[in-house]
Amino acid sequence: MYFSRMNVLQFPLIKITIGFIIGLITAYYTTLSIELTILFAVIALLNLLAAYWYVQKKNSHSLYFEGSSLFAYFTLGLLVLALHTESNHKNSYTNYPEAFQKRNWIELIIREKLRNSNQNYRYVALIQSINHQHKSGKIVLNIPRNSGIMPLKIGNQIRCSIQLIKTEKPKNPNQFDYSAYLKNKQIYAQAYVNPEAIYYHKTLSKDIWYYTSKLRTTIVTHLEESGFNKKALPVAMALLLGQQQDVDPNITKDYQYAGAVHILSVSGLHIGCIVLFINFLLNPIPNNKKGRFIKLLLSLITLALFGVLAGLAPSVVRSITMFSFVAVGHYWRRSTNIYHTLVVSIFLILLFQPYFLFDVGFQLSYAALFFIVWLQPVLSNYWTPKNRILQFFWDIITVSFAAQIGTLPMSLYYFHQFPGLFFVTNLLVLPLVSVIMLLGVMVMTIATFTSLPIWCIKPLEWGISLMNSIIHWVASFESFIFTNIPSTFYLMITSYFFLIALVLWWKKNSFTRITFFLSSIIIFQLVLIKNKLDYGSSKEWVVLNASRKTIICQRIGNEIEVISNAIPNSEILKNTVLQNYATGTFSAITKQSPLKNLAYFNGNRILILDSSSVYFPNKATDVLLLTASPKVNLERIIKNNRPKMVVADASNYKSLVTIWERTCNQQKIPFHSTREKGYFYIKE
Repeated sequence: MYFSRMNVLQFPLIKITIGFIIGLITAYYTTLSIELTILFAVIALLNLLAAYWYVQKKNSHSLYFEGSSLFAYFTLGLLVLALHTESNHKNSYTNYPEAFQKRNWIELIIREKLRNSNQNYRYVALIQSINHQHKSGKIVLNIPRNSGIMPLKIGNQIRCSIQLIKTEKPKNPNQFDYSAYLKNKQIYAQAYVNPEAIYYHKTLSKDIWYYTSKLRTTIVTHLEESGFNKKALPVAMALLLGQQQDVDPNITKDYQYAGAVHILSVSGLHIGCIVLFINFLLNPIPNNKKGRFIKLLLSLITLALFGVLAGLAPSVVRSITMFSFVAVGHYWRRSTNIYHTLVVSIFLILLFQPYFLFDVGFQLSYAALFFIVWLQPVLSNYWTPKNRILQFFWDIITVSFAAQIGTLPMSLYYFHQFPGLFFVTNLLVLPLVSVIMLLGVMVMTIATFTSLPIWCIKPLEWGISLMNSIIHWVASFESFIFTNIPSTFYLMITSYFFLIALVLWWKKNSFTRITFFLSSIIIFQLVLIKNKLDYGSSKEWVVLNASRKTIICQRIGNEIEVISNAIPNSEILKNTVLQNYATGTFSAITKQSPLKNLAYFNGNRILILDSSSVYFPNKATDVLLLTASPKVNLERIIKNNRPKMVVADASNYKSLVTIWERTCNQQKIPFHSTREKGYFYIKE
């Protein structure tokens, strides 16, 4: 059904949602207390009431009332984010400094299982108390895997003596900011605990998360007892229950390179298959008014329970919310404007989970859905096959291209890569995924109660194994996987500006739209020129933070010289730290040189001391770089060479770095440890 652009923009909730989102963004990037946001909200409410009184008195529409409404929802955004920010609450452990300064007795409840690292089992745990004082908040709890204990269960209540460690900022340029990722989930600290020091409560915390975890465990146990393939089982759990923690990293990598990683996240396709299965089960219920209400109620309850079972990930919440609106609209026998449904779902989700706005999965999900709804019909109209099979595959191609175009600028900004064969993957895999989902829903439903006969699970197992093989085959064409593509926030925004202008002009050729399109090209080019000026004419000398290695990058414009004795030529392109730096600075690694004891950059004399302890006494030095734990008398070197700054990279022993820092403090010389403060740089 076609809806004019004017009708869509006249929907009041669009303006409300825009004001609300601007409020969320403002609160995210500013520090506002709950008390201050409440004051703003009260002022906005009084202003809105005054505007409403004015409109009623004049009996006419007023810009004052419209502006007051927008301001009210802007302040609502401020207030909602402030209320959902854990650090704003009095009892939050973030406001208890002692938790980060020493070991404390902390009561915890295990809430969620995370992907394990090579060394540790990892969980999200809820703090209940610290030293018998009521405290709240979420942390990441790490327990050594080689301890011989069984993994903890969701709902375990434990008591242990631990010191909280604040999540650290990235130690290298353009590195993934794990601390920001955790902050968006309201997690501000990690802790490491020896399992022998854990005291277990006899009772479990039996909330909805406990029961859903128990149900998932029951399903897995029954499938394992049925002989389900161990390699296919984690993929089945990801596809059907949104649990990706146990999926083999190599399989995940294949899905990323093939452009099919969205298949491992429960989304609209998966929820659609579940809705079909629910409708099939509820089909015997009469289609009268009472029967339709019962069907609606059972469908909404089932979808809500599945959402909790799948962990309430942003893509799951978005899909369930939208399908729920469609189901309610169908019950009332009203046509549903998909754009209105999109906006309503965004508003409601962010009202209860405002930090979803800053989740990459949430952003990609809505970008893909919007472009599918907006652009796919345009692409589809270019060819209308008469054959139903051809039409089916043509729809897959157009949907894939619309979604990929819509998410491309965002994907390049966040992940710096593009899978060139995404359309091949979708053509081969999406029909198979639909069959797998329908089989999987039936298998998982039966596995909730009992083990299954081997013939019942084999079709699902074969389907998943076949899908993994197809994905692996597509991912093996490495020449079609474009990685390390540089991008910035402003490039992403102007790319969307360009895409929207292009599609509008494509839909209808007019002077206004051509002007808009040409303006978008000019703005995009201006951003590219600015990036070229920022990086193409600048110089930088950087000491990276690499464990047990010394890696220095000297960047002149867009060319990087890697200075190191620790990395062979063949490993440079595989080194993530180096590639992140090159991508973030729009540069390329063009040269590698061995590490020497003396370097000059931008008028600075840099003395580099390594394990050989060779140095040049009685010569003024701007920067003294200590690497590979040299056995030297730092106090004497400082006296002889008078450095303005002392730097120690991560190739040194921690004990030596501590001694050097103490010496520099005594000599009143700035000291920079890359292990503590991150990379060190000198810029022109």
